[in-house]
Amino acid sequence: MERDSSGARRPATSNDVARLAGVSQATVSYVLNDTPGKRITAQTRARVLDAAARLGYVPSASAQSLRSGQSNLVLIPVPDIPVGQAFIAFLNDLTGRLRALGYEAVIYGGDDSLRGAAAARAWARWRPVAVLADGSLLDQDAVDQLHAVGTRLIIAIGSVPSPLVPSLVLDDTGLGAVAAGHLLARGCRRLSVLMPAERPLAALAGRRRDGVRQVAPDAGEFELAFSDEAAAALAAEWAAAPGTRPDGVFAYNDEYAMLLLRYLQDAGLSVPRDVAVVGADDLPLCTLVRPRLTTVRMKNAIRGADLAERIHAAIGGAAWDAQVSTEVELIIRESA
Repeated sequence: MERDSSGARRPATSNDVARLAGVSQATVSYVLNDTPGKRITAQTRARVLDAAARLGYVPSASAQSLRSGQSNLVLIPVPDIPVGQAFIAFLNDLTGRLRALGYEAVIYGGDDSLRGAAAARAWARWRPVAVLADGSLLDQDAVDQLHAVGTRLIIAIGSVPSPLVPSLVLDDTGLGAVAAGHLLARGCRRLSVLMPAERPLAALAGRRRDGVRQVAPDAGEFELAFSDEAAAALAAEWAAAPGTRPDGVFAYNDEYAMLLLRYLQDAGLSVPRDVAVVGADDLPLCTLVRPRLTTVRMKNAIRGADLAERIHAAIGGAAWDAQVSTEVELIIRESA
């Protein structure tokens, strides 16, 4: 760490590394960026690396992208929502494989109100080589804005294919339909959908609810905040009203299903005799709760690592095949 004219500490620069190593700034750049085709002696390379280590200097990814007009950044805008374990596992798998392929994955938590060109302008400042974004945020102006800064690949993620860019399509509606069909088949007649009270989750939960209503048009719905107090209050209300409570519940994901299941039991209700419960996503914890949780999942949903491979190939010019998760798998356990 160097000091400026006022004596304050400042980050080291490539010029500082060059002075300490006794080489040009260009040589520092060639060594630290491992630039192909440049002949650098082993002794010079060692001096540069030693100087950089002593000064704590690393190249700035943003500066490199501004100079070259392109980066190795894959930008993943993530909405401001309480994500579940299934999404976290997918994201870890995706970013880990991207890193192994030579990319830097940037999880971008921006302003959820930004859409279209306004959102694209915020993303474009990173000069990303690829962007994976909710398809509802993209319009033609956004696509044009990103292409103008050199973004090679834009992928829309959503429940329907985008007409503008390659898409990753996830059949959330199918999850709800299969869950409802199973509850009806086992004799449930008063179906209801557990919806998260947290507003940012409404879009995903709504698609899964719509799937239930394709099979059971009269299915009700109720909101539940993800808290012990809210779940305890709802379970107590249902325990006191056996004639009106639902006898079959599809929870929008496994975490909410497990929360409900716990407090139904604490209220003296039997699962599945009094209330059958089905979750979604098939988390590993489904087999650890009692009764074990029946759930639905996308059987052929793309893995994070596989998506990373597709991204890498598409950046290199390969055709993109939309991955549509149409086959929903029902995992029957004790809760339904």
